[in-house]
Amino acid sequence: MRELDILNIIGNTLDDSSYLGDDCAYLNDLGLYVTHDTLVEDIHFSLYTTDFYNLGRKAVSVNLSDLAAALSQPLYITVSLSVPKKINYASINELYRGINDVCNEHNVKVIGGDVTGSEKVMISVCAIGKKISDFNISRSYARKDYSIIIAGESGSSSAGLYALMNFLYCNESLKNAHINPKAFVKEALQAAKNINTDVAAMDTSDGLMDALYKIAVASKHSIHLDFSKIPINPEVIKFSEHNNLDYKDFVFWGGEDYSLVIILPDEALASLNSNSFITIGRVLNKDNNPAVFVDYGSHTEKITADVFEKKSFNHFYTQEKIN
Repeated sequence: MRELDILNIIGNTLDDSSYLGDDCAYLNDLGLYVTHDTLVEDIHFSLYTTDFYNLGRKAVSVNLSDLAAALSQPLYITVSLSVPKKINYASINELYRGINDVCNEHNVKVIGGDVTGSEKVMISVCAIGKKISDFNISRSYARKDYSIIIAGESGSSSAGLYALMNFLYCNESLKNAHINPKAFVKEALQAAKNINTDVAAMDTSDGLMDALYKIAVASKHSIHLDFSKIPINPEVIKFSEHNNLDYKDFVFWGGEDYSLVIILPDEALASLNSNSFITIGRVLNKDNNPAVFVDYGSHTEKITADVFEKKSFNHFYTQEKIN
């Protein structure tokens, strides 16, 4: 069972699937963006590698990251929690303390939710944000010669997860990247206030290559990526070399860094703070079979549908190892 197959069934079954396709749905009549994500124990997190405080923070942050990818202003969240009987009151208190702290950091309010019993811990958050820009945002808006920019690193979270799951030593920055990720809300708001044309945008929740390839497919344009420009924590490389791993797997396929990727024309790029975003590539010609071309300097690798399907994250399996 693949996530894409289920999404296709949903889209083909609903009478109106026009709101589907991006990580946030835009309600034009209300001027609001809505997104919803669920974290499931032993699929998205393990209670052996995280604590309830950081689980609360992460559950909110991953949704705020979706709103950031829509370049919107986060406003409200609802939280639905399912827990087994063995979970004590102190753990629930820590969970909501984490939720409260990250909400306060972004001036977001908790306005409701639900609590049920279950066999494993599941936390499901719906987040609502306000459109503050005069332009449109969708993964389908990449165009020829647009620049690809990113706020945030790639590979840190998945390297940290690999270390935690396999009881390996790594720098604390990698573990923290996985346990307590950052939503790039500030950078998204800066972009929303300074750009004046339609752009493509996604976060890297399922990996940098996931975001770039999905944008390429949605916009029907191929992409050129300069590997040397990608922001990578040197600790990712150090950890990979020490454990005989290929750090590019973490950078491209690991996911959960929640970095913000925007694809936009150069005149819009000039209006942004260069300290917040780094240019990592450019959009190529319109293509009936869009791909991502990764330029390593000495050679170029082409990421096609077959490669993407083999390497990309499947939500119906655990993240215990990078394949």
